[in-house]
Amino acid sequence: MFERAAADQPDAEPTRPGKGRARRARVDASWWRRWLPGTQAREVLGWWLVTRLALFVLSVSAPLLLNRGNDYPDVWRAWLQWDVWHLKAVAEFGYNHGEPSGAPLAAFFPGFPLLMRLVSYTGIGYVAAGIVVSAAASAVAGVYLARLAQYEFPELKDLGPNAAVLWYGAPVGVFLAAGYTEALFCAFAFPAWLAARQGRWARAAVFVALASTVRVSGLFLIFALLVEFMTSKKRDWLSLPWLALPAVPMLGFMAYLKQVHGSWFAWQEAQEKGWARQFTWPWTSIKHTVEAATKGHFPADHTDWTWMFRAELVALFIGLALLVWLFWRRSWGEAAWVAATIGAFCTSFWIYSLTRATLLWWPLWIGLAVLARRKPWLGRLYLAIAIPLAALWAAGLFTGRWSG
Repeated sequence: MFERAAADQPDAEPTRPGKGRARRARVDASWWRRWLPGTQAREVLGWWLVTRLALFVLSVSAPLLLNRGNDYPDVWRAWLQWDVWHLKAVAEFGYNHGEPSGAPLAAFFPGFPLLMRLVSYTGIGYVAAGIVVSAAASAVAGVYLARLAQYEFPELKDLGPNAAVLWYGAPVGVFLAAGYTEALFCAFAFPAWLAARQGRWARAAVFVALASTVRVSGLFLIFALLVEFMTSKKRDWLSLPWLALPAVPMLGFMAYLKQVHGSWFAWQEAQEKGWARQFTWPWTSIKHTVEAATKGHFPADHTDWTWMFRAELVALFIGLALLVWLFWRRSWGEAAWVAATIGAFCTSFWIYSLTRATLLWWPLWIGLAVLARRKPWLGRLYLAIAIPLAALWAAGLFTGRWSG
């Protein structure tokens, strides 16, 4: 991995006579060949499997090694942390049964809990169902991220798998395996953007509509899609009505909340109540975050969260650097996506969960892959830093010490 791009032309594959040639023709026609060349798809899914196994080992070992006491009778307890409680509550009770998980559930969009509930009908339970949904979604998203990277930089051979492995090995990569919404959102957002870049606007709108059922980030993706359409050389005005489609599930959810909670914006009110996401001027939000990163923030359990807020500031710096690169490349749609995300996080009381949001920034992982191909030592340096952080932060999640 991260070899130099000196010979970026695909090698010719030897053909076999007779049955071998016929078998290869059948393989060439298979569905996964339409995503990526077979070897690249297998490499992406291979890294997906390796990283899932590594996280499973951590989920078993971290609670035993780092927690006091013996209150972990089964492995699923380690995966039932933070937002998983709330998503599980939505899947189990819906939105009109108060706050069974101790937080206003209207803050969570219905796409992920709905799939969690459907998978739970197999009898594996809600927590395991969330893991299954995220596992399948992260596999799909990884393949599409690789295909998108290869589409953007066709001259760099095998760039796609490199982008996927950087994404899977991200310091916050555990949230692509846990019962969180990031993997499912990316499974819709990445193919949506690939379709948009190809000028397939109807397909892009359908995937953005699906992403809009998963997270409020769907609003920013809708905005980015509109910017991409207006600035694209493949703009097709006959496809413009399709871009209204993503608003349908968003408005439908808001109308439902109006019936249940009496407010179209119950999801925002729930964010304000449960997570202090009331509007704050960016400079004030950054000031609060810097104070928390230097003086510490101690909730009732006296946990020191200074390191978490420091990570948020690092994520903010990375996001701003990414924006500069996107503006330099004139990638207006991607810039709109990253800018809208950063803007949303910088207008809360303080910045938090931006570290997790970096998983949604496909330009970041593609850009890192390009940098690693052109400067291999930077790719190795990134992995040397990211992998230990990924293990530490996964252990933090599995023991309830960190929520990203």
